[in-house]
Amino acid sequence: MSHDHGNRGASKGALSNKLLWLGGGVAIFILVGFVLPTPESVIQIVDKYGFAKKMITWHVAKDLADAAHKTMIVLGIIPMAVIFFATEAIPIGLTGVLMPILAYFLELLPRQEIGKTFAGDAPMFLLGVLAMGVAVVDVGLHKRLASWLLGWTKGFTAPIFVLCISMAVVGSFISAHAMCAFMTPVMMAVYFGSVAARGKPGEPIPHDPALAKFLLFSLCFALNVGGVGSPAAGGRNVIMMGFWSEYNVPMDFFTWMTYGLPLVPVLGFLVAVYMLVLFKRKIKTKDLTPGLAAIKDETRRMGKMTYPEYITFGMLLLILILWIVGGEELGLGGPSLLALLVPVIFRTTDWRKILGGISWDAWLMYCGALTLGALLKDTGAAMWLAQTFLTALQSVGMDKGFGLWVGMSGLAGTITNFMSDAGTTALIGPIAIPMGIMTGVAGEPWAVGLAVAFATSFAHFLIVGTPNNAIIYGLGIYPDTGERAIHPMDFLKYGFVLWIICLLVTWVIGFLLIYNVVGFPADILETARNAMTKAAIK
Repeated sequence: MSHDHGNRGASKGALSNKLLWLGGGVAIFILVGFVLPTPESVIQIVDKYGFAKKMITWHVAKDLADAAHKTMIVLGIIPMAVIFFATEAIPIGLTGVLMPILAYFLELLPRQEIGKTFAGDAPMFLLGVLAMGVAVVDVGLHKRLASWLLGWTKGFTAPIFVLCISMAVVGSFISAHAMCAFMTPVMMAVYFGSVAARGKPGEPIPHDPALAKFLLFSLCFALNVGGVGSPAAGGRNVIMMGFWSEYNVPMDFFTWMTYGLPLVPVLGFLVAVYMLVLFKRKIKTKDLTPGLAAIKDETRRMGKMTYPEYITFGMLLLILILWIVGGEELGLGGPSLLALLVPVIFRTTDWRKILGGISWDAWLMYCGALTLGALLKDTGAAMWLAQTFLTALQSVGMDKGFGLWVGMSGLAGTITNFMSDAGTTALIGPIAIPMGIMTGVAGEPWAVGLAVAFATSFAHFLIVGTPNNAIIYGLGIYPDTGERAIHPMDFLKYGFVLWIICLLVTWVIGFLLIYNVVGFPADILETARNAMTKAAIK
C-alpha cells in the first residue's frame, strides 16, 4: 500500500516509546497513591462530607485514615489513566478494563457498585449506539443521509460551515450521540469519495489522513458545543434545572434557550473556522464536491429505499422517540439496545457483522471511564479537587460575579473531560449554587448554574470525555482498510485549544453579553436565599 493513514505517524517520536509511558504512568500512580503522605485537607474532606462513613459502611475502609488513603489511591489513578488513554501505552480498551480491576483488587468500591459502571444505562446506551452505526452503514442508509444533508453543497469551505452550524443546532434538541453515530459513517463516505476522485484507475487510493481527521473532528466538536442550547441536549442541563428547583427558582425550557441557544450557532461557526485554520494547509484534497457527488450518484443508482433501509430508518425513529418520551423509566440504554435486536429479527444485518463492527475498544474504554468517574465521586477525590480549586479562586479574588462564573465554568470544563457531563454537573452544582447565592450578586443562582452546565459541553480534549468522542474513534475507520482514522492523542492535540476557545467565547458572549442583554428575574436571588436559610434552620 502506498498510503500512510496518519495513525502510523503516532508511532514516531516520544509517543512511540510505549514502555516509557507505561512506566511513567505506573510510577506516578505509586508515588501519589502509596508514597506521598495523605494531606490534611484530604482527610478533612473525606471526614466532613461523609465519604469516610460511606466507605466504612461499604466495608472498603476500616477507619478515617484508611478511607483517606483510598482517596489518595484514586488521585493517583487519575494521571495514570490520562497518560494511558492519551498515549495508548497499553491498548485503550485494556486501560478501560484496568479501572475496575484496580477498584476490585484495591477495594476502592463495593463489588456491586463497580459492576454497575459496566452494566448500567450509559454502557448499554453506547453499545446500542455503536451497533446502530454498524446497521446504518450495512444497509447504505448513511449515503442517503449524506445526500439529504450535504448533497446540495459544493467545494470545500461551504460544506464544513453547513455541517458545523447545522450539527451544533441539531445537537441542542436531539441526541448528539445518535447524530454522531449516524453522521460518522457519512463523513467517512464523503472522505472516501473525495480522495478516490484524486486517484488513478488501478492504483491504490491516495489517502489523505488530515482530511479524515478534519471531517471527523468537525462533526464531533460541533455536536459537543450544541449541548448549551436547550435542556433537551443532555441530562446535565436537566440536573442543573433540578438543583434550581430545590431553591425555589425553577427555570423553564424556553428561558434556558434564551441564554444558551444564541451561543450555539456562534460556537458552531467558530468550530468550522478553527478546523479550517488548523487543517487547511495539511489537507491535500481541497475539494469535497467529488465525494458529495459520488454519494449522490450512488444514492441515485440505489434507486428507491429498500426493505432493509426502511426497517433501519424506522428503527432509528423508534429509538429517538423512545429517548424523547421514555423519560427516566426507559432511560437511554434500553431503547438503544433495540439496535442489536431489530436488524437481526428483521434480517437486515447479520448478527456476526454487528458483533464484528462494534468497536469493543471504544466501549471498554468508555466503561472504564465510568468506573473512574464513580471512583472520583464516591471516594471524595473529585470533591477534594473542587474544594482545592475553589480555595485557589478565593485567594485571587474570583469568588463572586464574573470571576466566580469564569472559575466555576473552567473547573466544570476541566472535570467533564475526565468524567461524564452529568456526573460533573451533579458534583459541582451543589457546591456552586450556594456559593453563588452567598455572594449576593444579582442573577444568582441561575448565573453560576448556567456557567457550570454550559462548560460541561466542552469535553473536547480527552477521548473519555463524552460518548461523541468514543463514537467517532470507534466508527471512524477507512472503508478500504478498516484502519482507524483517529488516534487518542489527536483529541488532546486538536481539542485542547478549541476547549479554551469555547470557554473564552462563553465568558465573553455568554456572561458579558447575553447575561446582560437577557437579564435575570429580579427576585430569584432573594427567593433562593430564603430557601437556603429555611433549609439551614431545619
